[in-house]
Amino acid sequence: MLAKFKQHINTSFSFLENKKLLIAISGGLDSVVLTHLLNQLMFTISLAHCNFKLRGKESDSDEISVKNLGEKLNLQTFTVGFDTNYYAKENKLSTQLAARELRYNWFNELIETHQFDYVITAHHADDNLETFLINLSRGTGLEGLTGIPAINNNIVRPLLQFSREEIEQFAKDNAIQWREDASNASTKYIRNKIRHQILPVLKEINPNLLDSFKKTTAHLKGSQQIVNDAIESFKKKAITQSKNGIMAIDISKFQEVSNPKAYLFEVLHEYGFTEWNDVVNLLNAQTGKQVVSKTHRLLKDRGFLLVSEIKPKQETIEYLILENTSTIKSPIQLTFETVEEITSTDTQLAFFDLEKITFPLILRKWKSGDYFHPSGMKGKKKISKFFKDEKYSLIAKENTWLLCSKNTIIWVVGKRADQRFLATTISKKILKTHLTH
Repeated sequence: MLAKFKQHINTSFSFLENKKLLIAISGGLDSVVLTHLLNQLMFTISLAHCNFKLRGKESDSDEISVKNLGEKLNLQTFTVGFDTNYYAKENKLSTQLAARELRYNWFNELIETHQFDYVITAHHADDNLETFLINLSRGTGLEGLTGIPAINNNIVRPLLQFSREEIEQFAKDNAIQWREDASNASTKYIRNKIRHQILPVLKEINPNLLDSFKKTTAHLKGSQQIVNDAIESFKKKAITQSKNGIMAIDISKFQEVSNPKAYLFEVLHEYGFTEWNDVVNLLNAQTGKQVVSKTHRLLKDRGFLLVSEIKPKQETIEYLILENTSTIKSPIQLTFETVEEITSTDTQLAFFDLEKITFPLILRKWKSGDYFHPSGMKGKKKISKFFKDEKYSLIAKENTWLLCSKNTIIWVVGKRADQRFLATTISKKILKTHLTH
């Protein structure tokens, strides 16, 4: 297996040469064999072991075995202990997800502190097949059927082409000792049920199951690439991104494809939406209808679907602007300057008569009952009616700021000023206010 592994590294992972590698090691068969293989090929490796404190003395014995291996091979070894059950409870995660999050957060710390180039994990062909079957049983898209990626950013899995049987045979041939995790024999977890109850039957039906699976995933990855190319082409035509992070999707572009629901899924699945029938229904819904996920909101706004991040609700905040202020950068960028004349009618600019306004000015969001006297119009108008007439989306309303003198709105910032406070040709002192984004 060593020669085969060396050839595999040379062919698919040559970028690992002369790099600083961190092996994620449990003390079990797969990661211990991976350590021996890379060590025999003279790679620069260190070991990282997480003790999740889930199996009492067994967990501690795993940690000791990893330390002993590191000492035997003269390898730098890092270990850490976690109260995984407490972390899972505090963060409302399953034990497995909690362990994964703790593990990779720690790996990232080690990478940053010790300048490792890659984290190497010992996932192999059987793991890949098990993951495929887990995803298939739960329901998944094409991406969930393409298997574990061999390279995922700085995570590298060079054993994916090798079976558990090959790995175990190498360990026995070379008298390599490893730790057996007793929980692996339990069928409490879905992965173990698949490993012990389903895969043996499938391998009995097809003794070359792993080879067949490798060919299947290769075909699926090819199909996935075609899909990705099509989706990227679609996004370029249909999506625009605003400066404030709002993504606008042109609904008319979905009328040009044969399966709008499939395109919607590919464009939006990364934002956590799960109620796909409701998402599809937005295409023909009235303006203002929306669907939310845990992290994002999808809003129908005339001919567009607007995607925005859901931010924690905050109490109403008012920003005071003192008389000598020349610039503010938060929550929006505004400049203030005393001038002698009106020089522009740009909506990003407003010229106020300094004798008509009172400092400190107040910058705030709109609230029910707000009104002002829009420039160019007679009489007053509610802000809500102004938004409606200007065809503001819900997101646009939420992102609009109002500049006020005392409790009176003098400017819907970047859009329309209040007629009563604007400077005129007879104004003696003029305040030029500029929205600079």
